[in-house]
Amino acid sequence: MLLPDEKLVVKWLSQYQVLQTDQVIKMLPDKKPETARRIIGNLKKMYMVSDVDGGYLGLDHMARPEPRLITAVWVLLQFIDKVDPLAHYPAAYPSQLYFLKESIGYEIVVLYEGELHLTKLLQEYPETRYIIVLPDIELANNLTLPNVPCLFATVNEQTAGSPEIFFYSGGEEHDAI
Repeated sequence: MLLPDEKLVVKWLSQYQVLQTDQVIKMLPDKKPETARRIIGNLKKMYMVSDVDGGYLGLDHMARPEPRLITAVWVLLQFIDKVDPLAHYPAAYPSQLYFLKESIGYEIVVLYEGELHLTKLLQEYPETRYIIVLPDIELANNLTLPNVPCLFATVNEQTAGSPEIFFYSGGEEHDAI
């Protein structure tokens, strides 16, 4: 029988297939990192989760990380202390992830250069806001946006450890939502 936190880890990995170990640790914000590592270690001993490549976890050791989803989870982690552990999950294309924060739905859309046209596929739901992750904030000037609130973000994964995430609205940098 799994403990509640172990069930959460298994659920997240069943939803997302593969996550960075550091992401799983941060997804348990009420646990100290050492405790979260023990939870992961126990799941490995029970053969419930496996190491995938270097630094990733999955339910199946043959699974491969999806870079867009990994980036979207890093953005989600900026709000994890305000998001219920069961209130985030994969979203419909072109979005990668959906989460509820304070009764408002957010979709995270990770776009690469040459994919700006994909914002035309975003739906205009009044109760949904979009966080559009771009490789360069200057690309935001070329987007066709839905008529709902949008926030932009850049993720600098070149740093050691957790990447740096910057949020923008109206061309100005912000802390977060």
